[in-house]
Amino acid sequence: MSGEYRVVVGVDGSSGAEQALRWALWHAELVGGSVVAVRGWDYPELYDRPVAGPDAVAHRTAAALDESVARVVATDGPVPVRREVGYGHPAKVVLDGARRVDADLLVVGSRGLGGFAAALLGSVAQYCVRHAHCPVLVVRRENGDSAPSESPS
Repeated sequence: MSGEYRVVVGVDGSSGAEQALRWALWHAELVGGSVVAVRGWDYPELYDRPVAGPDAVAHRTAAALDESVARVVATDGPVPVRREVGYGHPAKVVLDGARRVDADLLVVGSRGLGGFAAALLGSVAQYCVRHAHCPVLVVRRENGDSAPSESPS
């Protein structure tokens, strides 16, 4: 893997994250690199009702990541895509993934599934911009559309 250009992208199932994945694939194809799609999960601490065990939550998170990637990535596409699921806060999981593979670029959507609808930049994107070891690109949806243009520019 050394010497290969790697793009890590945070994927949480939101339309913004899928747009970020599209951009990451486009960029990786241009530079002859690969993409690592990363999604984090956390075990909810609920005391008033039973919840699924950590293994079940991790399995559902991996399945959700597979679904997001399948919506965006062509099965015979030119860019290799690896998937990683990790335990912890999404921003930490994405940053840990970027460090682990020595990413050349980290790509995140401007807003994911959580937070406030009026926020211009989500908490994960803000944290990644402040703490990443590599350059970070924040993909912004234009005009509130959920799909990017044919070729990012």
